Amino acid sequence: MKVVSIVGTRPQFIKAFALSRVLRLQHEEVLVHTGQHYDNNLSAIFFEELGIPKPDVNLGVGSLSHGAQTGEMLAKIEPLLIREAPDWALVYGDTNSTLAGALAAAKLHIPVAHVEAGLRSFNRAMPEEINRLVADNLSQLLLCPSQTAVDNLRQEGIIQCVHLVGDVMADALKYAVNHAPARRDILVQLNLDEKSYVLATVHRAENTDDPQRLSNIVRGIRSLHEPVVFPLHPRTRKALQAQGLLAELSTRAKNIHLVEPLSFMDMVRLEQGARLILTDSGGVQKEAYWLGVPCLTLREETEWVETVANGWNVLVGTDPDIILDRARSFSPPAKRPPLYGDGIAAQRCVALLSEQ
Repeated sequence: MKVVSIVGTRPQFIKAFALSRVLRLQHEEVLVHTGQHYDNNLSAIFFEELGIPKPDVNLGVGSLSHGAQTGEMLAKIEPLLIREAPDWALVYGDTNSTLAGALAAAKLHIPVAHVEAGLRSFNRAMPEEINRLVADNLSQLLLCPSQTAVDNLRQEGIIQCVHLVGDVMADALKYAVNHAPARRDILVQLNLDEKSYVLATVHRAENTDDPQRLSNIVRGIRSLHEPVVFPLHPRTRKALQAQGLLAELSTRAKNIHLVEPLSFMDMVRLEQGARLILTDSGGVQKEAYWLGVPCLTLREETEWVETVANGWNVLVGTDPDIILDRARSFSPPAKRPPLYGDGIAAQRCVALLSEQ
């Protein structure tokens, strides 16, 4: 069996790490990096750190508007798929790389397998939601991380070739937790004590591209009277700079530690050690739950509804007063039921690809 796997962003590199390790034991994989994340700390370092095979192809598309980026990816993925003639095109998550890979393969009648199928925020203003809907409707194998995702597809009339496999990011996190102690501790480098700081991540377009929302998030973070570690995604750095907020955070907000994007191992270690996590990332919401760290999500909705239902994740939006209040008062329940699989989702995905 030959599979072309299409990735382009940090979370997809992590998912590919978990799945490629299993896939390559018995099958041929061509790993394609679209170039959607091209910053070294968001791209190359993940391949080096996790031992992910270097991409066989780097399309070098880079940062463009949604239409231009997706169009350029389509134009470059199509001839590659014609040349490789795979049995499957494998796409992950909800990015423009996901959309372009699924579209290119479907138009060439190459079966599409979608890892993380069935997620829904029910907010079509989010570009990620559009990407999920299109990818799921083009896929011949839908690999779902939760029963909720399976139910979402059923409600849309998608019932064929839908499988509950668990979340491959749980596989990757398990690896990171087991291997992180061998690395130099990022907490020591940043002079942080366990459970004495807040970790904040912001990268979604709905927050970075809306000046009022981004300004509110900054106000909320600044109001916390404790250390806040804030790794800056390139998009976020650019948006903060454009609003004059970057200099303000760098010079006046003494409790905020701005750092460059982190490797996966370092990010997991910071998540483990945090008292609280503020994020708009879907992946970080899950990692917080798995690690038993309270999470406040800087959005009005989430695809990972189970983390909210179980009381470990609270949707706070971007109101600075709500952020401050919940950061001070939020206390999750004692129980934390298992969610999103048991760390062997990758094996299930590969088995299903082989059976089709």
